[in-house]
Amino acid sequence: MSKNMLKFVSLDKKMPAKRAAENRREDFSEIYDEYSEDKATEQASRCSQCGIPYCQVHCPVQNNIPDWLNMTANDRLQEAYEMSQSTNNFPEICGRICPQDRLCEGSCVIEKGFESVTIGAVEKYITDTAWEKGWVKPTVPVTELTQSVGIIGAGPGGLAAADELRKKGYQVHVYDRYDRIGGLLVYGIPGFKLEKDIVEKRAQLLRDSGVTFHMNFEIGRDAGLGELREKHDSIIIATGVYKARDISLPGSGVGGIVPALDYLTASNRKGLGDDVPEFEDGTFDAQGKDVVVIGGGDTAMDCVRTAVRQGAKSVKCLYRRDRKNMPGSLREVVNAEEEGVEFVWLSAPKAFLGDEKVRGVKAIEMHLGIADSTGRQVPVEISGSEHDIPCDLAIKALGFDAEDIPTLFDEPGLEVSRWGTIVAEFGTGLTNLEGVYAIGDIVRGASLVVWAIRDGRDTSLAIDKYLKSQSATESVAIAS
Repeated sequence: MSKNMLKFVSLDKKMPAKRAAENRREDFSEIYDEYSEDKATEQASRCSQCGIPYCQVHCPVQNNIPDWLNMTANDRLQEAYEMSQSTNNFPEICGRICPQDRLCEGSCVIEKGFESVTIGAVEKYITDTAWEKGWVKPTVPVTELTQSVGIIGAGPGGLAAADELRKKGYQVHVYDRYDRIGGLLVYGIPGFKLEKDIVEKRAQLLRDSGVTFHMNFEIGRDAGLGELREKHDSIIIATGVYKARDISLPGSGVGGIVPALDYLTASNRKGLGDDVPEFEDGTFDAQGKDVVVIGGGDTAMDCVRTAVRQGAKSVKCLYRRDRKNMPGSLREVVNAEEEGVEFVWLSAPKAFLGDEKVRGVKAIEMHLGIADSTGRQVPVEISGSEHDIPCDLAIKALGFDAEDIPTLFDEPGLEVSRWGTIVAEFGTGLTNLEGVYAIGDIVRGASLVVWAIRDGRDTSLAIDKYLKSQSATESVAIAS
């Protein structure tokens, strides 16, 4: 083993410098600075090179984390990048937005006594350096194939599949209803977590690699799924889930109550320089308002921190469970608290107050009762604990469900689950329609970017096998 490893016993964990909260409240720039070369090397050397790398086991794309940490610690940075990108199409994105505290870093074996290795920050440093040094190159397939694959959705899953299929030489066409490549990476995730030029660099790399993008193209409006199936040899559905879950409460119809994704999309479009009338008229602008965000996931964290940057008078996050049981990243909770967000734990909304416009949320205190079939304790209302919270803007961050894809795509034969997600074979993504595959959130339900990437990679292998078998069958038919 390299002499430069196992330094966790003598070196403390140290993240890259974080901008002061009072400064980062003023803009949408990322909050962490880049590691210097010596600090990246130093932090990578803390890896214990354990026999069973739980960080890798608990990474959805099975990143070879101990290997590229070893290479980084030994000044073999280009090799570290090559190793990192061999299992992950977008390591600089995952290094920024993955909830490492729940995945790789949370599984680090030195975590208990010495704190985990800063895996995400090192991953980000490796790939940012690779871009700076010119090590990231467009794909040049060994052989150009005539078969084509149509991918519906330019989010992380669709882009990962496009990248992998292009490497194999297929003609790849990506269709998306939005005007920019990236899906939620562009419109759902705020710039303080992922600056948009990072996504655009990857998008341009895919263009340079020969992937064809059809933007502002809506399936069902511009073409049905059947038409795309006739045009391409295989199809991948990677639409994600965009239908916001709602909450039926007294007062829900008053103004000033908005869905989380609409709010985040408006903010991101404003930051990109787009004309956003609903931001300009104040509908999606938190400036000077008392803001209440309902929910405890990562989307809720994005909303509260966006409201802070828009100049909200106050920002509260209402969540029915406690801090320990919230689904969002605890690292994001800490960042939000530093920036002035107040978390109202064990509290749930009972009604929205106001006549034409919301002026408050009536909430009730909760306690956690016995566990349900999933193992999570069930929140139970505490009788007589109702209280009012001032509110000029209420943001509902309650999660997402699937849209009615068979109807939207004019393909009633496409099989979906009782939740509306597409039924697809585990490991391959194959649906009940021949040559049609589905990946990411439209199969899993709302999940992580890194799982969409994993699905895109797995399905690209399945499609490659399918199209090769089709070619072989056609060759035999011609020969006979």
